[in-house]
Amino acid sequence: MSFVTAISGLNAAATNLAVTGNNIANANTTGFKQSRAEFADVYASSLSGVSTTQPGSGVRVTNVAQQFTQGNINVTGNNLDLAIIGEGFFSLGTDATSDRPSIYTRSGEFKLDKDGYVVNNQGNFLLTFKPNGTTVEEGFSTGVMQPLQVNGLQGAPQATTSIGISANLQSTQTAPANSPVDPADPNSFNHMSSLTVYDSQGNSHIVETYYVTQSPTTPNTWSAYVFVDDKPINLDGSVAPEPLDGTQTSVTMTFDTSGKLTSPVGPTTYGAITSTDLNPTLNVEPLAFTFDFANTSQYNSVFSVNKLSQDGFPTGNLTGISISDDGIVFANYSNGNSEPLGMVAITRFANPQGLNKAGDTTWTQSSASGESLTGEPGKGSNGTVKSGALEASNVDLSEQLVHLIIDQQAYQANAQTISTENTITQTILNIR
Repeated sequence: MSFVTAISGLNAAATNLAVTGNNIANANTTGFKQSRAEFADVYASSLSGVSTTQPGSGVRVTNVAQQFTQGNINVTGNNLDLAIIGEGFFSLGTDATSDRPSIYTRSGEFKLDKDGYVVNNQGNFLLTFKPNGTTVEEGFSTGVMQPLQVNGLQGAPQATTSIGISANLQSTQTAPANSPVDPADPNSFNHMSSLTVYDSQGNSHIVETYYVTQSPTTPNTWSAYVFVDDKPINLDGSVAPEPLDGTQTSVTMTFDTSGKLTSPVGPTTYGAITSTDLNPTLNVEPLAFTFDFANTSQYNSVFSVNKLSQDGFPTGNLTGISISDDGIVFANYSNGNSEPLGMVAITRFANPQGLNKAGDTTWTQSSASGESLTGEPGKGSNGTVKSGALEASNVDLSEQLVHLIIDQQAYQANAQTISTENTITQTILNIR
């Protein structure tokens, strides 16, 4: 019987050594969680129960439990490297059509495959929540997951809807010699500014604004005439007759005696400009915008434009992706625009130690782990996502080396028990 007890101890000690060795072997494995062997004593039982003098029948391994403590966060600088700070797992699908996770991991070593999908080293697909639109404000469908794909994306253009200017009109100017305003005649206007705007297909157009003072006839009063692609535009969006006959409508700007703008108050709305009026070959949505002169002044200094702004942009090519701490994945385009592609889905379990170990630093759900709870990063108990970083193994090598010494002593002690038992048996058998 003592042989059996010693063998059970020897097997338990061997398991402990294997667990410690596995921890040491994975000290540099990203997202690895160290394990510990858990044991229970063994007693022979009968109908009358365990006797108070029963010495016991050895030991057995009850569990090899993984410890889901946080590992150190190591900065890598690679945007596709992700780390979870706090609870939860990355949600992975096994193919490009996956809409629910089947594999979970803490290892965020992601990269692009040949089709532009974000995958781990084993080719499993990172799942994200689908965006509801093209802006973060439109939100995400947290019940709809899809593999994250960034290949072949092109940033859609946005038509200009507002223009703003910050400028100073020189107060000592007098009305030009010639009239009406004609871009080809510098003696028909006092100042000019221009900027590029965009239509619904991303085509660029040049908006030129010509400023004409009414001084000295009407002091502190200016007229602003707008031309788009050299076409004179009325306030209603129609094109004024050409050659110019002085009927083009304009914005009247008035200033007080201190040079501050008093009118117009708020942006001026221009009517829709038909695309074929600008270019007969175009067939896009009419161009309509507001023009805000609010930051215009009239001081005794030379004409200057401090700022010109507009909210449109052309078509853009993908230049890279970035991921925020709340898990939102952005596609960045050459036109300066960013568009959300998805939100990283974080999955938690009531009992992560109950997860099935699947190898490759991944786990699968089991009855012991409880149902998966998938949600947004940073919400509730879900951890946050750190881009450009990886979670290191939570193995403490110094601690494991101490365990190795203890495990070795336990193994040797159980082996000594067998050796001692063998000596006693031989002594008994040699008695005559």
